[in-house]
Amino acid sequence: MSATHSEVPTLHGMMAEFADERSLIAGIERAKADGFTDMEAYTPVPSHDVIHALGVKNRFAALVFCGGLLGSCAGFALQYMVSVELYPVNIGGRPLNSWPAFIVIVFECTILFAALTAVIGMLFLNGLPQPYHPVFNVPQFARASQDRYFLVVHASDPKFDARTTRERLAAAGPLSVAEVQN
Repeated sequence: MSATHSEVPTLHGMMAEFADERSLIAGIERAKADGFTDMEAYTPVPSHDVIHALGVKNRFAALVFCGGLLGSCAGFALQYMVSVELYPVNIGGRPLNSWPAFIVIVFECTILFAALTAVIGMLFLNGLPQPYHPVFNVPQFARASQDRYFLVVHASDPKFDARTTRERLAAAGPLSVAEVQN
């Protein structure tokens, strides 16, 4: 009793390949004008213009700041608990909660927590580790790290329709347009 199960590949999105950054930005603006909102761009070099064109909001700095603030609070709380609550020792008539003596540890905990938040946040926000992504199924994408620029309109976009999206991306003047299968 052997049953064959054939899976129908689902569509991840539609990918347009561009020769340069200017063409990619024009393609992004055209796709946004057509009403697409769920898009991703892949470039061989970092580009602030592409990020700006996509309208990506970067919350990374706020995340690292919160990690540093948490570290400073944790460092102060640790020293306060040890010096005032758990093991109070009166040395030279100084107060138990002598915050100037706590500054070095608070600073070090701030740096430690901010750095750990930056590393973990970078991995999480970039979706790493991710050994497989559907865009790897498109043969042209092999040049994404060399000299090509790609725009992917995801199938989860409310305005996505395979035929219409292909036509609208082709109207932006890319080198090629391809379906991205899951």
